[in-house]
Amino acid sequence: MYLIFDSVEQVSRFTAQRIFNKIVEKPTSVLGLATGGTMEPVYQELIALLKANNSNLSQLITFNLDEYVGLPPSHEQSYNYYMHHHLFDHIAIDDAQVHLPNGVAADLNTESKNYSQAILEAGGLDLQLLGVGGNGHIGFNEPNTAFNAPTHVVELSVQTRIDNARFFTQLDEVPTHAITMGMHDILQAKEILFVATGAHKAEIVQAIYANEPTERIPASAIKNHPNAIIVLDSAAASLLPETAQQHARVNAQML
Repeated sequence: MYLIFDSVEQVSRFTAQRIFNKIVEKPTSVLGLATGGTMEPVYQELIALLKANNSNLSQLITFNLDEYVGLPPSHEQSYNYYMHHHLFDHIAIDDAQVHLPNGVAADLNTESKNYSQAILEAGGLDLQLLGVGGNGHIGFNEPNTAFNAPTHVVELSVQTRIDNARFFTQLDEVPTHAITMGMHDILQAKEILFVATGAHKAEIVQAIYANEPTERIPASAIKNHPNAIIVLDSAAASLLPETAQQHARVNAQML
């Protein structure tokens, strides 16, 4: 289902409310979490909801999508650091409840296998939060990643490294590899919240809409998911057909 809201603020409030509702409905929820600029206002809204309701998170479990290879958790551009800075340090959740791939593990292949297994042992993901890269990657599953891939190590595309270079001093500092939750792990989630905001996401959103699921566009796989919600602001949705935009706006207004 597509939903289009007028602004980033509305997208963030809706997304945070949906995550909050899942936690209230099932305190033992297993959440799949994402990083990136799109998620920062979502986490701000979620923190506010959790604090306002004095939420008990003692049974919550989280798994993040990915981590750069070679960056320790303390590195300011690691996703471990990001998650603590933007969410975990502001809510009542213990480090034992949160999981991120270890990008400095001695054996990255074993780390990958163990990560997929840990998700299974936790009962699978109840809700997976997703953003999307300009080339259609979700997590760090680059174009042509098999839809049945488990957690794995990936060489980042030039485009992905360029997209992420704004967080580093220069392109050479951007890691060349990452460890990412696999497409299979993601698609097994019971619910997917796919969020895209900004005009710079309009082309990939249009490509996802226009194409059948294809490994050339990893994010297109969510179109096969039985319980996926695609949440957009007006700018990200601007290249969709007008009839599709109107329908998605009606859907959003009815919620």
